[in-house]
Amino acid sequence: MGMPGCLRPSPSYPWGRNRPTCTRAKSAGILLLMACLWGFASSAPPHPLQVRLVNGPSNCSGRIEVLHNETWGTVCDDSWGFSEGQVVCRQLGCGAVLSISHGARYGEGTGQIWLDEVNCTGTEADLSECQARPWGEHNCHHVEDASVECSDSSISELGLLQLLNGPNRCAGRVEVLHNHMWGTICDDGWDLADAAVVCRQLGCGTALSATSGAHFGRGHDTIWLDEVNCTGTEATIFECKASAWGDNNCFHGEDAGVVCSASKVFVTAQVRLMNGSSHCDGRVEVFHNDTWVAVCDDGWDFAEARVVCRQLGCGTALAAPGRSHFGEGPGQMWPDSVNCMGTETALTACQMRPWENNTCHRGRVAGVVCSVNPGDNQIRLVNYGSRCAGRVEVFHNNHWGTVCDDGWDLLDASVVCRQLDCGMALSAPGGAQFGRGTNVIWLDETNCTGFETTLSDCKAKPWGINNCYHGEDAGVVCSDSIIPETAHLRLTNGSNHCDGRVEVFHNDEWGTVCDHGWDKRDAEVVCRQLGCGTVLSTSSAAHFNAGPLRTWLDNMSCTGTETALNKCRARPWGESSCSHGKYATVVCSGSAVSSFSPVRLVDGPGRCAGRVEVLHDKQWGTVCDDSWDFLDARVVCRQLDCGVVISAPWRAHFGQGQGPIWLNEVNCTGTEAALSECKAKDWGFHGCELGEDASVVCSGSGISDLASLRLVNGSTECAGRVEVFHDQRWGAVCGDGWDLAEGHVVCRQLGCGPARSVTHSFQFGEGPSLIWVDAVECTGLEGALFECKVKLWGAQSCKSNRYASVTCSMAADSELGSSEVLRLVNGPHSCSGRVEVFHNQQWGTVCDDSWDLNDAKVVCKQLDCGTAISAPGSSLFGQGSGPIWLDGVSCLGTEATLSECPAKPLGQHGCNHVEDASVTCSGSGISSIPKLRLVDGLNECAGRVEVFYNHEWGTVCDDSWDMNDAMVVCRQLGCGMALSAPGSARFGWGSNRIWLDDVSCTGTETDFSECKAKSWGIHNCHHGEDAGVVCSGNMSSGDLRLVNGPNRCAGRVEVLHNQQWGTVCDDGWDLNDATVVCQQLGCGRAESAFLGAHFGQGSGPIWLDDVSCVGTEDALSQCRARPWGQNNCNHREDAGVVCSDPRSSSTADLRLVNGPNPCSGRVEVFHDQQWGTVCDDSWDLNDAKVVCKQLGCGTAISAPSRAYFGQGQDPIWLDRVACIGTETALSECRTKPWGQHSCSHVEDASVVCSDSVTTNVTTLRLVNGPHRCAGRVEIFHNQQWGTVCDDGWNLNDATVVCRQLGCGRAESAFLGAHFGQGSGPIWLDDVSCVGTEDALSQCRARPWGQNNCNHREDAGVVCSDSNVTVEAQVRLVKGPNRCAGRVEVLHNQQWGTVCDDNWDLKSAKVVCKQLGCGTAVSAPSGAHFGQGSDPIWLDDVDCKGTEASLSQCHLKGWGLHNCNHEEDAGVVCSGTYPLQLRVKDGPGPCAGRVEVLYNATWHSVCDTSWSLLEAEVVCRQLGCGPAQSAPIGAQFGQENSRHLLEGLNCRGTESFLLECQQSKTGLGLCRHGSAAGVVCTEPKGSSQSCSVLIALLALTMMLSGVLLWLYLKRRCIRTAGQASDHGHRMDLGTSVMPFHSVGAIYLPAKTESHEDPNDEMAQLMKEDVAL
Repeated sequence: MGMPGCLRPSPSYPWGRNRPTCTRAKSAGILLLMACLWGFASSAPPHPLQVRLVNGPSNCSGRIEVLHNETWGTVCDDSWGFSEGQVVCRQLGCGAVLSISHGARYGEGTGQIWLDEVNCTGTEADLSECQARPWGEHNCHHVEDASVECSDSSISELGLLQLLNGPNRCAGRVEVLHNHMWGTICDDGWDLADAAVVCRQLGCGTALSATSGAHFGRGHDTIWLDEVNCTGTEATIFECKASAWGDNNCFHGEDAGVVCSASKVFVTAQVRLMNGSSHCDGRVEVFHNDTWVAVCDDGWDFAEARVVCRQLGCGTALAAPGRSHFGEGPGQMWPDSVNCMGTETALTACQMRPWENNTCHRGRVAGVVCSVNPGDNQIRLVNYGSRCAGRVEVFHNNHWGTVCDDGWDLLDASVVCRQLDCGMALSAPGGAQFGRGTNVIWLDETNCTGFETTLSDCKAKPWGINNCYHGEDAGVVCSDSIIPETAHLRLTNGSNHCDGRVEVFHNDEWGTVCDHGWDKRDAEVVCRQLGCGTVLSTSSAAHFNAGPLRTWLDNMSCTGTETALNKCRARPWGESSCSHGKYATVVCSGSAVSSFSPVRLVDGPGRCAGRVEVLHDKQWGTVCDDSWDFLDARVVCRQLDCGVVISAPWRAHFGQGQGPIWLNEVNCTGTEAALSECKAKDWGFHGCELGEDASVVCSGSGISDLASLRLVNGSTECAGRVEVFHDQRWGAVCGDGWDLAEGHVVCRQLGCGPARSVTHSFQFGEGPSLIWVDAVECTGLEGALFECKVKLWGAQSCKSNRYASVTCSMAADSELGSSEVLRLVNGPHSCSGRVEVFHNQQWGTVCDDSWDLNDAKVVCKQLDCGTAISAPGSSLFGQGSGPIWLDGVSCLGTEATLSECPAKPLGQHGCNHVEDASVTCSGSGISSIPKLRLVDGLNECAGRVEVFYNHEWGTVCDDSWDMNDAMVVCRQLGCGMALSAPGSARFGWGSNRIWLDDVSCTGTETDFSECKAKSWGIHNCHHGEDAGVVCSGNMSSGDLRLVNGPNRCAGRVEVLHNQQWGTVCDDGWDLNDATVVCQQLGCGRAESAFLGAHFGQGSGPIWLDDVSCVGTEDALSQCRARPWGQNNCNHREDAGVVCSDPRSSSTADLRLVNGPNPCSGRVEVFHDQQWGTVCDDSWDLNDAKVVCKQLGCGTAISAPSRAYFGQGQDPIWLDRVACIGTETALSECRTKPWGQHSCSHVEDASVVCSDSVTTNVTTLRLVNGPHRCAGRVEIFHNQQWGTVCDDGWNLNDATVVCRQLGCGRAESAFLGAHFGQGSGPIWLDDVSCVGTEDALSQCRARPWGQNNCNHREDAGVVCSDSNVTVEAQVRLVKGPNRCAGRVEVLHNQQWGTVCDDNWDLKSAKVVCKQLGCGTAVSAPSGAHFGQGSDPIWLDDVDCKGTEASLSQCHLKGWGLHNCNHEEDAGVVCSGTYPLQLRVKDGPGPCAGRVEVLYNATWHSVCDTSWSLLEAEVVCRQLGCGPAQSAPIGAQFGQENSRHLLEGLNCRGTESFLLECQQSKTGLGLCRHGSAAGVVCTEPKGSSQSCSVLIALLALTMMLSGVLLWLYLKRRCIRTAGQASDHGHRMDLGTSVMPFHSVGAIYLPAKTESHEDPNDEMAQLMKEDVAL
């Protein structure tokens, strides 16, 4: 309430200074004074705000409520943080803040929501001093009520862990306290081992259940932990492995929970696996009657095992062993009969005997082995919205990573689908078609047979070894991904599925969504989730007819970025106050089908598979496959109503189109309703050629049905007529064009070995009348029939009317007359080798007892391999490993099959595998002697072994590869003697087939084909195992020399080639290469391998590059390298070597080890055939000088002692070394005799030479920071930039970095990839600087490249850098002043904007603090201050509000974003100089000409673009009611011609005029108009008129007597009249400044000036308010 005008103090005499006006009426004066004081008190600032915490365990924790207008109300959690919690705890006297919570942690309030967007600094005495929106103004619901927990509450006794929303403290949702905020744990990987730790930590007994899927309700706060992986023995949950705090890919529907035994809650009997290698294999035990009991194996099989694995979240069942395979369990046994279907979710859901009927013996305990174990067997498919399709990621070394697509095919995909229990593999897309991963690439060259149980069982390169990038990430589509999931969202009663009333499915019932709070952001989520494009309109009218009676959701509050509606905030399910008919509705762009460009799929097996074509400008054209992926294909399948995507082939898979190429670089999010809605280049603009046409195969094509395949009417499942299952019926395949290529694919798909024969006759019967597949065309290399070109589903164009049939090799073997399958293995071909027979589902051998040529004849006849040549025994072709099935075989030689010959009963024998029988038949099947070559070596006599077979070159696997094999190769090629037989792809990975494996030569063969080996193409290898050979050839030491050094054994390396000497490039040059050089020259050991033209630059050709020796080669030419003369080097990179050469004293027997390079490290000397150290007694710079001189490492910089580079392990050879400094070698210095000392290795001497320090600062840099003196530390080594691990990283290390870069002092040493993760090698680890070094390379560290880190541990530094001020790195532009505007940051010498994703008041606080602009008033988004044009530097900025600068907040990498400039973030700061707002020359305090105070002078606002929106903001800032009108044209007069603001553009929702956009700020003439005005409605509860007060005063005076009343009337009315005139003038020019400056506009003042001295009272009041 304002002060009554008649009682305002005299302008000349403010309070305490005014002259009394009623000197003769003391009592009346007192009365008048009381009335005036009452009026003043009514306008004074309010008393401290009353605050309370309710619904918590004490008065110091709970939901915060404030008292206003005599009513308690809640506080919204928008921007509610630690600072606000501090103020509440301080005001209540409850100690320090423990935690703050969002999302109605202590229940939803029921009254008013009084406050929103509270913004405290944390130093205020009470909440009323903080900034906030006006009372009662908010955009919240009670589900957002804020809470606080203070230290004096009983909450502090709970510690850092609690269970919420359960029946008691021992059951509920798991929440942990971190950074003063409670948060949940994601259920990814959550299991009973994790739950056991929680129960132990809380003292709640044992874990009964580890619940997932928000079983105890969804949390509202941060999701703190993900991928928790406990062993179960930890004392607290915080000791378990987990992702970094806050790093997760979850939503609150995945909150983890726990039920502990102390909760007394009954749960489904818990299961565990004990005594195995992990919690996913072992003895089956269940929890019963408060104890764990074992399960009997009676009737136990895969069905029961599948249930156990499912219940434990351990993938699929691999084995179901019984008979106490994992040991006998202690105590009671569970019932002896468990009978599961295999589909149950828990073991207790299966049929079983009653508990009391325990008749099982303890030696018969059931076991289970599941596919998913902790560690390297975990696998997932991501980035597609289905767990059965997406990018392949594997879990290894506690990190998820991707798989490279090199060699990736359907066999690999089959293993993935089996491991995930996702059905059959439909496609194996590469090329990152499911998006690029961001973590490590774990696997490359994966080579599965298709029968492995897990992907980690397949052959591949070692973990993390690859030559790929994330553009080659592999993907998989499994058959279960095309099974439509139960819909949980739909639009009904509209014209199509993309418009209508919103309905959600919950508890098996459809219900509506109430329109309370329903807006465009909520609708955006619906359209995106349904794949219906963007929002056209939202509505709450009931024009889509009446909906279901049930209303499931109310008060929806989406940000607009959620992937599904159930991830948005809302009231609990079913809680609604919605009136009938008030339903939310949506119209998406997908409803306007006619506006989309038509699309079609052509030249495929149907309308749902083929080449993509779009209609534009009345002409069909193709789509280029640049960046074409599954998200683009998903839109096509949806637009055509063809189901989901199976594959998105490139390279004109369905043939080349003929029309124009209309679209290129299509980039869909996957949620668009049509392809024309996706981002792409303009129509017709492309850089593509024919052959790059994009294609799509959708599930609606039915092509996936080809995965359901069978062979019928044959003697086994591997022979017969080919049939496929489609439309719930089996049908045949037309025999037109059917040949061995198609047969191979069918046999491969069925796991029946290679095809032996094919036919398109009626050999296997006439079959069904229905022919589903009319034509098939395969290359023979496909993994399944659906990868071939096919003509599908009953087109009835089969010309021959014959059926396709095939006989596979496994069937052919069994059809030759016996129930046993017969084979010859481990020989050079299928007609020579160890005899093996198949019985009882297992291969086994034949004993050689009485084995002779008659027996061999039968074998050769049965295998159709000609006649028998020999019948060797004694395991000539190696010992078998399975059972020995046959013994005492005695054939006449006339039998048709081996099973017809007399023999002992199967399995009965007295033999071992040393006696395995063999056969060599005449029919080898080899049509010609294979050719042989050595490739990728330095000459034709060294390289990778390749053989030519079946018109194709292929490699040889290195299994059992040795010198005998190499001798045969060298002899056949005429390359002299074999020098070495390297394996492991020494000469690079081959790219074609692997033809031979397990080659076993005696060394005497004249041709390689005479050696024993597996059959052609049969192997278990990958190209990382390719065999190589180095033959002696013609190389000699005369082809190599060292020049420009002190002697012939030290210098620049040069080689002779093509009659010309040339140098060797230092790329990859190391001590192994130097060792070969020294050995070839007869110069002893290699001491050093120098880089960077250490011995001067050569002048001839650079002959060799990327040399890679093992160190055991006899000549440099035997090492792997690029071909002669091919390099990317210059002579500044010439390689050098220093050998030990005993005839040269310059480098004899001396080295520096354990340093970052050969010229710094611990001193070691070679004596008596052993290296040893030097004691540091009397060790000084003179000694170091000699060492540096002897090693050719320049001058000595320092001589560290005390084992600076680590302690040695060998003898201490020298002590008391005393050099003058002029000696040429350390051996010339005085010293104690060899081995005599009184030292320990703690005293090992060291040296740092000048050549170890590079003075060029470009070898060190800070990247991804705000400027060159802050960022991630990167160092240049071996021609490549790499990072530094943060192990042991501290301010001493940072000091050296800042000094080396000339960046001043070290301010911070950041850990944990604060400036983003690097991508190159991690060069240094365990760096330990003293802080006085000149360069990082002088500090102690592990050897280059040796670390146990990943890029999440990259070290960072922030230096003071006097030349770069922090404030200069951020600015606010396009606002009214430097403290308001669009946020821009400087990076890479260029200003750029910040995306508004996650942008909030906390981030704005940091910007204002950094700029010295006070605190944040608002954080506008959506390019509020106009769109920028430069790069978007930052996205997803996450500040706590306490950082000193924006660069200290959690940031994505620079330039990484998914935004456009329509999302540029803005900030409005409070500033430092208040600019007041008032209305002038109007009829009251809420109407008149708008004026602002700037530099002690009031100025009007120009009426250019002035409207009711701008007037609305003025009225709100003045504390008046809504705007009634916005007069222009100087309706309220124009006091002067100078205006301060022009071209205001408000939305009408701003709280302050400062937030509006302005075209001009500053004093000047109004170019296109005059002064703006405003008429607002009067606020309720305005001041009473002076006449009312006079009447009340008069009545009071009458009680004191008529004379006194007359006296007062004569004296006071004259005084009051003067005050009224003055008060009226003040009312008409009221200067309004809302409480605590919240309503003030802030602009920097140009000068300081005083107010008019006659307005002293007004100035004092302003000062009071400002305080």
